[in-house]
Amino acid sequence: MALDFKTLNHSTSHLMAEAISNLYPGAKFGYGPAIEEGFYYDIDFPTPITEADLPKIEKEMHRIASRNEPIVREEVSKEKALELFKDNPYKVELIKGIDGVITIYKQGKWFDLCAGPHVERTGLIQNFKLLSIAGAYWRGDSKNKQLVRIYGTSFDSKEGLAEHLRILEERKKRDHRILGKQLGLFMLSDYGPGLPFWLPNGMIVRTQIENMWKEIHAKYGYMLVDTPIMLSKDLWITSGHWDHYKDNMYITMVDENEFAIKPMNCPGAILCYKNDLHSYRELPLRYAELGHVHRHEASGALNGLFRVRSFTQDDAHTFVRPDQIGDEIVSILKLYDEIYSLFGLNYKIELSTRPESGYIGDIKIWNESERILEEVCRKSGKEFKINPGDGAFYGPKLDFKVRDSMNRIWQCGTIQLDMNLPERFDVSYIDDKGEKVRPVMIHRACFGSIERFVGVITEHFAGAFPLWFAPEQVHVLPVNNEFHLDYSKKVVEELKKAGVRAILVDASEKLGYRMRNAQIKKVPYTLVIGDNEIAAKSVTYRHYGSKQQITVPLKDFVSKVKEEIVSRALPEVEE
Repeated sequence: MALDFKTLNHSTSHLMAEAISNLYPGAKFGYGPAIEEGFYYDIDFPTPITEADLPKIEKEMHRIASRNEPIVREEVSKEKALELFKDNPYKVELIKGIDGVITIYKQGKWFDLCAGPHVERTGLIQNFKLLSIAGAYWRGDSKNKQLVRIYGTSFDSKEGLAEHLRILEERKKRDHRILGKQLGLFMLSDYGPGLPFWLPNGMIVRTQIENMWKEIHAKYGYMLVDTPIMLSKDLWITSGHWDHYKDNMYITMVDENEFAIKPMNCPGAILCYKNDLHSYRELPLRYAELGHVHRHEASGALNGLFRVRSFTQDDAHTFVRPDQIGDEIVSILKLYDEIYSLFGLNYKIELSTRPESGYIGDIKIWNESERILEEVCRKSGKEFKINPGDGAFYGPKLDFKVRDSMNRIWQCGTIQLDMNLPERFDVSYIDDKGEKVRPVMIHRACFGSIERFVGVITEHFAGAFPLWFAPEQVHVLPVNNEFHLDYSKKVVEELKKAGVRAILVDASEKLGYRMRNAQIKKVPYTLVIGDNEIAAKSVTYRHYGSKQQITVPLKDFVSKVKEEIVSRALPEVEE
């Protein structure tokens, strides 16, 4: 019988903790949960360790597992728990925050604070690998001590572990920072840490994606707006960002008044709405904005396009009557489906509901909003789960977890219902009785940010982008300039007339070299032009990733690629 992946990995984190206790007396343990693809444990080591120490820890883990000791659950009082862990301030802090039953799990003489569950015996933990080390502040707070986080993974078979490690190696090859340089997409400079420079090929990629985004949003009834990148301190006080987000904002002086570069687009969208009076008949009113925002992220957290200080949020803000929430969410889900499907991305949804305390707004609206969101999620047919009490203080939300071709989960889209900002900014519409009423504001983003999404899809496609947004779509290679150059130029001209990004790569280099270069650049179509092609007014093409060469009339090839671009088709997968 297969072991539950989450249970096995959580048990493996305990096995690792016992091994570390043996090897590094005095080590103190914080959290050790199972995660999507394995586990981690946050540890306060008495002496520094590096990734070179991981094999030694693994060896000790195997030694402990070989004893095949039972893993036993035991309930203890808070007083006993505090006594058992009195020398570990991290566990003491956790224990003091527990109101219900406190449990520990024992394996031999070693024990740990844990809610479980675990596998029955340590001998069931056999196929594991410690993967990496990182720093992590205790409880995610930069004011706390930084602990050592060790990541690992565990499977119930050798084959499962081997396949996962193979995928991890493939992911390294797909690193968007490496591919970004290789394909000329973007660059980073010490003159602006966390501020990406888009290179010509990268601008083609993002421009095509943004054009698609605008086209689909127009179809769904959104109106494009563009709001200032810098606004007065007074606005950010009203929105609440000044009190709660000031440390992450870039602030400057304008005419002796404080201004902030916007970290979010929401207040600007509200000012657009407040520019006119609105009737209930106008709602829902949808504003969409590719808004350039800046946030002061810690330098140690910066990571290629995944974590930057300057990025473009694909935001939309919709103002709806309470009775329109359900239909609007259905419309947004259809829009998300249409966009994600263009990239071959599947997703699951997480619904976060009202916090137990500290929330604002009418509880009836909360309850009805949550009911609607749950109903829409169920009807969508998508996998979803509920995170009770994990909503923002101003409204419930849906988070979209996208799964890529390497089986990784990315937080991309979000839909948030907001009852806070309409109140703060005194936003209203005139209802059918002629009275002012507060709308519900819906914040939503499909990509999250253009920068991060380009990073995600670069790794998802391993840089071999679909034809419609590939920077270089067709390379045309004459075999010999003396005989084949003129016809090759005509081929390029016909392709360009059809809107295809075609490049003539003439015969100054050997044909094999030019073919390999097209593969390195991951060009979707490579055309070779020789005597036969000229005689038949044809082209011979090879699709990236395929070894097959196909000869067709030039006009048929032009029609083929034009249709593939217009339809935004995904790349064909060779069997």
